[in-house]
Amino acid sequence: MAITGTIHRAGSLKQTNKSHKHGQHRSKREIDTDNKGRVSVKTSSKRNNKIMKREERRLQQNQLRKNKRDEAIDKKRKLGGLTKSAPFLTCFVSLNELVDVESAMAIVENCEEDAVIDRSNPLITYMKSLRLKQRFSFVKSKCGIGSEMKALDYLKVCDSTVLVISAQSEDVVDKAGDKFLNFAIAQGIPTPIVALMDLESVNPKKRNQVKMDIQKRMNIYFPDEKLIVLDKTTDGLNLLRRIGGQKRKTLHNKENRSHMYSEKVEYSDNTLKVTGYVRGIPLNVNNLVYIPELGTFQMSQIDSAVDPMSVDGGSVQVLARANPALQVPLIFENTPDEMDAEQAFPSEAEIAQSMAENKERKLIKRIPKGMSDYQACWVPDIEELDEDEEYSDNDDEDSKSFMSCDSNTSLPKQDKMNDDEMEEDGSDNEEYEDVTDQSQVPNKEQQYDDQMDLYEEYETQEKLKAQRSDAAFPDEMDTPSNIPARTRFQKYRGLESFRTSPWDPKENLPYDYARIFQFKDFDRIKRKIIKEAANCDGDVMSGMYVTIHIMNVSNETWENYKSSRGTDNIILYGLLPHENKMSLLNVVLKRSPSSTIPIKSKERLIFQCGFRRFIVNPIFSQHTNGNKHKYERFFQPNSTVVASFYAPIQFPPSPVLCFRENPNGSFSLIASGSLMSCNPDRIALKRVVLSGHPFKIHKRTATIRFMFHNKDDVDYFKPCKLRTKCGRIGHIKESLGTHGHMKCVFDGQLKSFDTIFLQLYKRMFPKWTYEEYKRNPVKSDDSKME
Repeated sequence: MAITGTIHRAGSLKQTNKSHKHGQHRSKREIDTDNKGRVSVKTSSKRNNKIMKREERRLQQNQLRKNKRDEAIDKKRKLGGLTKSAPFLTCFVSLNELVDVESAMAIVENCEEDAVIDRSNPLITYMKSLRLKQRFSFVKSKCGIGSEMKALDYLKVCDSTVLVISAQSEDVVDKAGDKFLNFAIAQGIPTPIVALMDLESVNPKKRNQVKMDIQKRMNIYFPDEKLIVLDKTTDGLNLLRRIGGQKRKTLHNKENRSHMYSEKVEYSDNTLKVTGYVRGIPLNVNNLVYIPELGTFQMSQIDSAVDPMSVDGGSVQVLARANPALQVPLIFENTPDEMDAEQAFPSEAEIAQSMAENKERKLIKRIPKGMSDYQACWVPDIEELDEDEEYSDNDDEDSKSFMSCDSNTSLPKQDKMNDDEMEEDGSDNEEYEDVTDQSQVPNKEQQYDDQMDLYEEYETQEKLKAQRSDAAFPDEMDTPSNIPARTRFQKYRGLESFRTSPWDPKENLPYDYARIFQFKDFDRIKRKIIKEAANCDGDVMSGMYVTIHIMNVSNETWENYKSSRGTDNIILYGLLPHENKMSLLNVVLKRSPSSTIPIKSKERLIFQCGFRRFIVNPIFSQHTNGNKHKYERFFQPNSTVVASFYAPIQFPPSPVLCFRENPNGSFSLIASGSLMSCNPDRIALKRVVLSGHPFKIHKRTATIRFMFHNKDDVDYFKPCKLRTKCGRIGHIKESLGTHGHMKCVFDGQLKSFDTIFLQLYKRMFPKWTYEEYKRNPVKSDDSKME
C-alpha cells in the first residue's frame, strides 16, 4: 500500500537568510560550475608555476646542498694530491728582519721521516708527505726595501701564505713587515697562516701571556686567524695539516685565468720554454700569454713534462699545437685611418693663421737643476705646449716644474750661487786639496744639509700650498687681466644644470680615442667571457705539469729581462679574449690613511691592476652617480676618486694598487681600490669658477665687478647662469662701462657680503703615457761593494 501525504509548504512567516555577497564578479565556484571542466587556451599555454609543497622544498634544498658539496670536494681534490694535481704552492714570508725563514722551512721539511724532499731547484722545495698523502711546494721571499714587488708577485699565484714571526723580537712586526702587510691585504693575500717561532725560549710562566699579546697584535691584520706555534717537528706536521686541509680563500682575479709559477726556464732561437704546473682555468694554446715585465706573446705548442714529484716519471709528448688560423693576433691598439672622416682642404687664410700660431708656440725644455743657459741649448728634449697647457689653471705650479730657456733659473734664491763664489770655492779646493784641517770638517748639521734636496723640498712645499688652496677654495681662480676671458676660457662652456644638462660623449674626441677599443656593453661581454672561460675544455687542464713554448721572444728583450729580474722564477698568465687591447680604464681608488703627500692629477704613478704593473699619468674625477663627473685637480687625503688612464683591457674583479717610488728605491702605497669598468665614454668635466663681488645692490638687481675686465667678455658670457655663495640664482642683464662692470638680476635681494660665481666646464682626457713597469737592473756583489 502506497503512502500518500501532502508536501509541507513554507508560509509567509518563514525566515529567509541573506545570501553571501561576493561582489560584482562571480565566485570561483560559480565559474567552475559553468565551465564544467573546460579550460581556456590562455590558461593551458601559461607556464605552470606550481607551488612546491613542504616535502618538495626539502628535497630541493638537499639536492642543492649535495651539488655544492660535490663541487667543493672536486675543487679540493684538484690540488695537492699525490697524482694528477698540482702541489700546494706555499710562500714563507718573514715579518721581521730578525726572523730566519730558512729555519721555519727546515722544521716543516723535517717533521716527517718518510717524506720525500727534493731540493734540485734552488728557488723551490718539493715535499711529498706519504702520511698525509699530499704534495707541497715551498718558496720564500723577503719584505724589505726592494723586495716588495717580488713578494707581491709570489702572492698572486700562491695557494697559501705562511707569515713567520718571532716571540723574541721586541716588535712582532717591524716597519718593513707592516708596510708589506698593507700591500698584501690591499692586493689580496691567499689563505694566510701566522706561524709563531721561538716561543720555547720564553719563560714557561710567561708563554701564555706572550702568546695572547702577540695574538692581539696580529688581530689588527687578521681578526679571524689563530696563531700556530712552530718550534718542534710536531708543530711542523700541524702546519702541513693546516695547509692541506683548511678552507681556501677565493681570489677571483686569479681563479678566472690560467697562471703558472715556472720551475724551469730555457731560451733558444727566439723561443722561451717555461715548465711548471698549470693552475686556475684550463689553458688554450691559441690564446695569448703575459709575463710581467717581459710582455705579451703567442704560444707555438704545449708539451707534457716529467713531473719531478711523480714516481713513474712519465713520457714527454706534444699535447697541443697552435693553429695559425685560430690564434689570437698580437693587436695592442687600433690603427686609425686619417682619411676616414670629412675632409675639407684648408684655405690660404687658415694656413697662414696656423703658421702664425706655430711661430707663437712657447718652446720649453726639461733641463736638470743647476744647468747653465749655454748647456741648456744642447738639450734636444723640447716640448711644445698647446693652448690648453699654456693657459693651465695651475700655471704657477707647472712653471716651477719647468725651467724656461729665457729665464735664468726657477730654483729658490737660497739655492743660487754666483760665478765669483763658485770660482772662489774652486780655488779654495785646489789650494787646500791635500791639506786636512779639523776646523773644516763638516759637523752633523752640515752633513744633513748636504744630503737634503732643496729643489725637491721647494716643489713639495708649492704642491702642499696648491693642495690646501684647492681644498679651501675648490676650482676658484681669478680672471686674468692680461688675457681676455673669452680667449682664456674659449674651450669651456656653461651648463644650466650639471646633473641634467646634456653632454655628447662623442664630441671633440682626441686623436688617441681612435687608437683604443670600446665595448658596446662591457658588463654583458665580461659575464659572457668569464663564464665561457670557466666552462670550456682547454688544451691543458689545471694541475698538469707541462712545458709551454713561447715564440718570437727576441734575444735583446730576454737579456734585458734577465738583467732586471736576476734569477727569479717566471710567473705566466693566460689572457682572456681582448685583454691585450688598449682601452680607457676607470678604477676606484681610496686614499691610504698613511699617505699625506700631495698627489696632483696627471702625475706619474705606478699602478698594479690585477696581474699587470705599469706607469701612467691618470686623471682624477669624483666617484658619483650620473653621466657627468667633476674633475679633481688633487687627490685629497681621506677621499675616494676615480682614476682614468689608457691601459690594456682587464675584466673585473681586479684589485688595484697605486704606488709612488721613493728616492731610495722603495715604494709608498698611495691608494688602493678595484677596477670599475673599461668605458671611454665616462665624462670628466673640469670646472672653473670665476668670482665677482657686488658693488651696488638695489632689490633684486645688483652691479657686479671684478669678474671681468672688459665689455666684450661680459657680452660673451651673458648666456651663462650665475650663482651666489648664499644660494641665489641669476643672470647677466647688461654690461656697464668698459671695465667689466655688469648689471645682474637675481631671484632675491643679495647680501653685501655675498660672492657671485660663474661656473664653466670643459671635458678632460688623459694623456697616452702607458709604460710597462720594469725593475731596476740587479747589481752584482762587486758593484754593491764599490
